Amino acid sequence: MMLLSSNEWQNQNCALEEDGKGNQLSSHSVTGRGGNSSEDDSTIDSSIPPHPLGIKPLGNKYFSAGADARMSIGALQALPDEVLMQLLEYMDARTLRMLGYACKYLFACCMADDVWKSVFLESDLGKKTSFEWRGSWRATVLGLSPEQTARVDCSNVFSDVLHRPFVCSHISLLQYTRNIPAANQIDRLQNMSYEEFAEKWSKKPFILTDCIQPWPVTKSWTLEGLLSQYAEVVFRAEAVDWTFATYYQYMRNTQDESPLYLFDRKFAEKMSLKVGKENGAAYWKPQCFGPDLFEHLGAERPAHRWLIIGPKRSGSTFHKDPNATSAWNAVIQGAKYWIMFPPSATVPGVFVSKDSSEVTSPLSIAEWLLEFHAEARRLPECREGICRAGEILHVPSGWWHLVVNLEDGIALTQNFVPRSHLGGVLSFLRDKADQVSGFEKRISDPYGLFVSRLREEQPDLLEEGFKQLAERKRRWETVVGDVDSSGDQPQKKNTGFSFGFGFGDEDDEIP
Repeated sequence: MMLLSSNEWQNQNCALEEDGKGNQLSSHSVTGRGGNSSEDDSTIDSSIPPHPLGIKPLGNKYFSAGADARMSIGALQALPDEVLMQLLEYMDARTLRMLGYACKYLFACCMADDVWKSVFLESDLGKKTSFEWRGSWRATVLGLSPEQTARVDCSNVFSDVLHRPFVCSHISLLQYTRNIPAANQIDRLQNMSYEEFAEKWSKKPFILTDCIQPWPVTKSWTLEGLLSQYAEVVFRAEAVDWTFATYYQYMRNTQDESPLYLFDRKFAEKMSLKVGKENGAAYWKPQCFGPDLFEHLGAERPAHRWLIIGPKRSGSTFHKDPNATSAWNAVIQGAKYWIMFPPSATVPGVFVSKDSSEVTSPLSIAEWLLEFHAEARRLPECREGICRAGEILHVPSGWWHLVVNLEDGIALTQNFVPRSHLGGVLSFLRDKADQVSGFEKRISDPYGLFVSRLREEQPDLLEEGFKQLAERKRRWETVVGDVDSSGDQPQKKNTGFSFGFGFGDEDDEIP
């Protein structure tokens, strides 16, 4: 049960809210039905401040001598908070504001910023690439300054649904990223040759500390520097396309539980960057990873490189990289915490469909850390590490991984197909065609295209890939179970495990 100290409120009888033009819209009583709560609760974490509206977790209701604000919402009491909040997501800005004036409980519900994020995305403002970010989705939609935003004492509102996002946006990441057990540590090395990678490391995660220093971007890129040079360039940040100036405003002033992650696959073209070993190149792929076999696809290869920028607490929840590819992730500014598991592991709090096409997990990184991190850390397969500025991390094909920014930062990432994982990629493209992603729509048969190119350019390598594929099939049949000889034909036991995973629309991929 979570107990948090209540907010201290100045003596006031009402809070006035104005629109962006300074016109008074409505007043809200703070001494209405339910009264004020004055109980003094203990805190669970000194890093988590009181909720700005005084909202408390549901468990605190049983220690309160005052009235429960939920008793004032009439027939809506029949709806659980989860359903009530989903209902609000279908309302427009005016309806939300009017409903919020009815009572304190509905005011608290209608102030939830996730609801206003939905309003923003459906509005004309959500289609703009440049606008003034005002610190929250609600304030941005309504054009409110901090002084114009209503503050009502909702200390008699008890709801985990309303309080938990606030907690998740304020938890200390340090408590989860420090004291990593020695057995869990991701290996850290200065550098390695391709021969070492191919012989020993292609199926293991690791961090290289002295590999990307020659890249010009490691010396020239900072968030402020990118702002001065690329302020008007429009980048993709999950569901929106914003200028970097707008995104910079957002990332410097957001309390979102899951901050938007700038994740753009066309950044090199947009920023007029040269990539590769040539004069004037911004960066190039590290030599230690060797040939990338998807390069045989030329201009028809799937999306494979991204610029990543995000504020502290942003990141991606557990997933596997698309098309059974491996990846590297280089931190240019900031620091990232990684927690990883091998392909066959069962990750706490992550539920996978039988064909591995759907993954269900908590909605935010913070929620997973709160609920499952301790359990996950105790698993023998768990690997953890912090990749800092100037370092690069290797993600082997098929490995589950969650990553979160410990600081505002910049990173570059690229997916690739090493020789040792060719069989796995062939298997994925052939057997999970419905999960293949990143290819242009005109390419109807990625597997056939890849096999054709390898047969033309490296037939011996293709033969090696088919041998890997046959070995994978043999191992799979061993894992699936005993042969049932009760019938005329051998039958294999069925399981839900799959060697690969693909996800999402190509524009929303987060390797």
